[in-house]
Amino acid sequence: MASIPQSRRVAVVTGGVTGIGAATCRALQQLGCAVAATYPEGDPHGPGFQQETGIPAFVWSVADYQACVDGIAKVEAALGPVDILVNNAGITRDASFAKMRPEQWREVIEVDLIGCFNMAHAVYGGMRARKWGRIVNVSSINGLAGQFGQTNYSAAKAGVLGFTKALALEGARSGITVNAVAPGYTDTDMVKAVPADVLAGIVAKIPVGRLAEPNEIARCIAFLCSEDAGFVTGATISVNGGQYMA
Repeated sequence: MASIPQSRRVAVVTGGVTGIGAATCRALQQLGCAVAATYPEGDPHGPGFQQETGIPAFVWSVADYQACVDGIAKVEAALGPVDILVNNAGITRDASFAKMRPEQWREVIEVDLIGCFNMAHAVYGGMRARKWGRIVNVSSINGLAGQFGQTNYSAAKAGVLGFTKALALEGARSGITVNAVAPGYTDTDMVKAVPADVLAGIVAKIPVGRLAEPNEIARCIAFLCSEDAGFVTGATISVNGGQYMA
């Protein structure tokens, strides 16, 4: 994969201190980007991640529009204009639809879907002005296939795909590519929280017979952020070990 050429690109990765987000931060750092991670207040991993990697970590909620605007201003003051955005932040609040509370629906939609709008809106104007940008939105296999007990999460992640395609059309003439990655079940804290017997059943349905490693997802994201991916936009890359083929 070609490195980021000449002037260093500035990248922001939301939910960037654990799991797929942390792996993506490292992958972009290896490409030569100046990387900033975001994480929500109360996440204990932020300070340790920053100390370990040297990647600055900023605290704000992607569900808060003004916090995103203010947060991007802080990143740009520290590193320069943002060229690359990876919308990775996501939460789950699982329950069957009959038992799902309105706040469980709302919280997931606000973080997983509205958060993509909030963050993209905060950087899009600058990307248009500079005629270059990369936005990668992390969806999910469950946004493609659906999942019992995840009407909120599946709806949000499916919405991310529609958002990606529409924004790709709008950004193309300004040199902005917008793509989505739809990971399958990945070896992260979120997946490790699934009961062991349920997780075993999930793995049994994955043709390659294992969970994804965060680095495997991160490498796909990093490619879409690179100069090499300039003709790829509006695409959804499924990285799920063959579990769901769209």
